[in-house]
Amino acid sequence: MASGLQAALLLARGRSDGLRQLDTDLGAAARSFRAAWVALPAFVALQLIAWADGGVPALPGSALAFDLLTYVIGWVGFALLSREVAAALGREASWTRFIIVWNWCNVVQYALLLAAELPGLLGAPDWLAQAFWIVGLCWSLWLEWLAARLTLQVSSLVAAGLVGLDIAIGLLLAAVTPVT
Repeated sequence: MASGLQAALLLARGRSDGLRQLDTDLGAAARSFRAAWVALPAFVALQLIAWADGGVPALPGSALAFDLLTYVIGWVGFALLSREVAAALGREASWTRFIIVWNWCNVVQYALLLAAELPGLLGAPDWLAQAFWIVGLCWSLWLEWLAARLTLQVSSLVAAGLVGLDIAIGLLLAAVTPVT
C-alpha cells in the first residue's frame, strides 16, 4: 500500500522513479484496489461540499447511496475497460502496473480536488477559489495522463485518450444520476 501511494505522490511531482519500487503482479494489482477505500472519505467530502453549494437533496441518504454506487461502478468500470484498451494496444502485459498506479493516483487526485475546494470553503473571493479549482482539476488530469503514458508506454495522445475514457465514464454516470 505504501509503495503504491508513494509512487503516486512522486508522479504528482513529475518524478517517475517511484514506479520502479512497485510490485506488478496480479496480487499487487488486486491489493491496489484498496485505494478506493482510502479515497472514499475525500469523495464523500467532495459530495458534501457539492451539496453545501447546490443544496441538499430531498432524500440525502438515497442520494449518497446512489453516489457511492456510481463511485464503485466508475472505479471498477474504468479498470475493466482499461484492460481491454491495453490489450487492443498490445500493452496487456503492462496493464497490471498501470492499474496499480492508476488506483493510487486516484487517491492523490481526490486529495488534490479536496485541497482545491479549501479556498472557497475559507471564504476566498470567487476568482481565487475558481483558480484553485482549475489548478487542482488540471493537475489531477495531468497526473492520470502521466501515469498512463509512463506505465503503458504509450504516446501522449493515447494517454490522453485513456484520460478521456475515464472522464466519459464519469460523465455517463453523472448523466444517469437522478436529481433528488
